[in-house]
Amino acid sequence: MSLQLPPLSLYIHIPWCIQKCPYCDFNSHAVKQGVPEQEYISHLLDDLNLDLAWVQGREIHSIFIGGGTPSVFSAAGIARLLAGVRSSVQLANACEISMEANPGTFEAERFAGYVAAGVTRFSIGVQSFQQQQLTALGRIHNSEEASRAARLAAELPLRSFNLDLMHGLPGQTLTDALADLQQAIALNPPHLSWYQLTIEPNTAFASRPPILPEDELLWEIQEQGHQLLLANGYQQYETSAYAKAGHACQHNLNYWRFGDYLGIGCGAHGKVTLADKQAVLRTTKVKHPKGYMDLSRPYLDEQRLVTADELPFEFFMNRFRLLEPCPVNDLTARTGLPVESVSAALQQASKLALIKQDEQHWQVTAKGARYLNDLLSLFI
Repeated sequence: MSLQLPPLSLYIHIPWCIQKCPYCDFNSHAVKQGVPEQEYISHLLDDLNLDLAWVQGREIHSIFIGGGTPSVFSAAGIARLLAGVRSSVQLANACEISMEANPGTFEAERFAGYVAAGVTRFSIGVQSFQQQQLTALGRIHNSEEASRAARLAAELPLRSFNLDLMHGLPGQTLTDALADLQQAIALNPPHLSWYQLTIEPNTAFASRPPILPEDELLWEIQEQGHQLLLANGYQQYETSAYAKAGHACQHNLNYWRFGDYLGIGCGAHGKVTLADKQAVLRTTKVKHPKGYMDLSRPYLDEQRLVTADELPFEFFMNRFRLLEPCPVNDLTARTGLPVESVSAALQQASKLALIKQDEQHWQVTAKGARYLNDLLSLFI
């Protein structure tokens, strides 16, 4: 079997925020002298048009507008952006269009405008409902604004919405963490991203690390939080993602299933299958807004073919984040590699009870999910 073209998604990066959070290592820049909204949208659409050869006849399966804080752009700007995308590529009938937003920028009229522009799903960065934690995390919203944003999202004609929530915060107790989670559940979001705070290099927290909960407490938070989510009708489908039936994020599923995605905007990453070369290509766009909007240079900063030696790790690094079974045939269809090339690593993973396998599927176990890094190291 040869390498096949998988579903195609589109990621759009908007790099500006009201202020930079101390834990954030994403490519984002605090707004200082206004946002060049119209100029940047023009560059995004030019960037997309230069990537069209990589579409290879496919429809766009999902779109994710991330950042930064995309909701610093006006509804009219998002409408212009999505209209430009539709004029360049064909969107699937059921195309999911997600947009990140902060509760501090969540206003009813403004967000109704985003929905009118075509957005079908919001991802709202709540992080915590406790003011002490919000202040420590550098968030610009308060607890009431977070609740109000979720209530507004529930009233809009959206297909779905997500709340982003963190745990393992500075000085956080088990009671605090579960109270945050209970408050999020009470707002009844169809999707909850619940993830542990980690200290990333080149962030303010890396320079001045806060005191985080000990590993034993972190494990207790994860275990009790997981049971609380299950008891309230949420199913875990990915390492840090829970959803009610039918509300898994289609864009993220395409990432984890080793699908293809174009990445446009400052520092955006892409992954495309080249049917003619039977190869997988990784792309990165120019990172800084000033350089990205400099017409004297291309948007594409780097591109490289993924080597055959790297493909097993890249495939399983994505696929084993998902708790659903992975069809054995997907390995060859998405990478071109024969199953025999990874059979020794899979046998070892099975022996260590990190995965279950039969003739048709591989599936990460609860132990494998807990020790995911150990599982993935077998494929390096």
